[in-house]
Amino acid sequence: MNASSENTTQIAPTNHSKPTKSAAWVIILCFTAIIFDGYDLVVYGAVVPSLLAYEAWGLTPVETGAYGSYALAGMFIGAILVGYLTDIIGRRKVLLYCITAFSLLMLLSALAPTPFIFGASRFLAGLGLGGVIPTAIAITVEFSKPHRRNFNNALMFSGYAFGGVMASLLAMALLEHIGFRGMLAIGVLPVVTIVPLIFFLLPESPAYLRNRGRISEAEQIEASYGLTREAPAGEKAAETVRREAKKGRLSTMFSGATALATILFCLAGIAGQTLVYGLNTWMPQLLILADYSLASSLSFLLTVNIGAVVGVVITSYLADRFGPRIITFFSFVSSGLALLTMATGVVPLVGMYLLVAIVGFGSIGAQILLNGFVATYYDNETRASALGLTLGVGRIGAVLAISGGGVLIAAGYSTFINFSVWSLAAVVGMLAVTLVPRVKATKDSKKLDLAYH
Repeated sequence: MNASSENTTQIAPTNHSKPTKSAAWVIILCFTAIIFDGYDLVVYGAVVPSLLAYEAWGLTPVETGAYGSYALAGMFIGAILVGYLTDIIGRRKVLLYCITAFSLLMLLSALAPTPFIFGASRFLAGLGLGGVIPTAIAITVEFSKPHRRNFNNALMFSGYAFGGVMASLLAMALLEHIGFRGMLAIGVLPVVTIVPLIFFLLPESPAYLRNRGRISEAEQIEASYGLTREAPAGEKAAETVRREAKKGRLSTMFSGATALATILFCLAGIAGQTLVYGLNTWMPQLLILADYSLASSLSFLLTVNIGAVVGVVITSYLADRFGPRIITFFSFVSSGLALLTMATGVVPLVGMYLLVAIVGFGSIGAQILLNGFVATYYDNETRASALGLTLGVGRIGAVLAISGGGVLIAAGYSTFINFSVWSLAAVVGMLAVTLVPRVKATKDSKKLDLAYH
């Protein structure tokens, strides 16, 4: 089985009855699933000043960065494992278990009596959270029409930035009153809100059902949602597909020309998550050091995520039209240039808000577009594993950014260094996406997929 859709064709469902269900509901459910991933991303950055001021623990900036990185280390492991878990129990159950575990452990971190328990609960919460994003993306892409995959993925993934906006607004309104413990405790809400919706309404992945030999169930879901499916050229039998699937997703992703693409996607993921997690965690503190108030720094954090939501909805449409490669490249470039401009320290307040919005689009937006690039580069059987791998390896950048940001703060560097150093990640990201191998059309392809351009 080829990891790329180069050798795949679109197969219509065998049941030609009119679709009775809309894929929009699947996208909405996945959107709600990742809201609290975005919430966790931003809420930790919002409470960093409170953690540093909490005298009972007496944390230093380096220690605070380390505790923030524990969740990312857990996400690294969780994302790597997700491809194997979806093969065993299915994407729907993975999403349910991951969200439930994350939510309960967020509550534990809010109640933690010691820094050790706080750090341990953050790590374990990360294990659950690590599986949410790749699973939600894989489901969204599978239930989307080929010409709308990047756009639908961006709409779904805007839940990530929406969660960040929610965390920023709640921090501005409540942080002074409920402290960091109250802000973290809000993370338990998915257990009673999102989990029941997914349990009752989200269908299982047809690709998973086919690989388990449950062909009739897969065809029923495909017919209900009016889905086409990707099948290897030559119409391989289901048993052949299942047998090839057992050879291992990693060996598939690291074979032939696909190996270079996988490595470059992982490198771009490291760059993207360095920007996303580093800036969302440390931007409030960096802006305080640049003589902005805590209230102003939190409003900047809100602007970052609003910029991401607005920017990515527009650019995802362009990604479906012109391919995600060039649009993702532009996103990395824009964030790097904005950070360099912010580093000069001569930008007026209104200009800073604009630059922060561009940084939000160019960091969170680039990561969203990169996920869409990966999702459309690999086929249904490999997609979840490829996303899990690239997102998991990408967590290395997040861990380095959160822990390294603490070291940067503690070193007392100038405003120029504090902001410009992050632009290096943007350079790495734009180079990586540029070098991803392009896939040539075959005679079986009716149209060259723009994902590779």
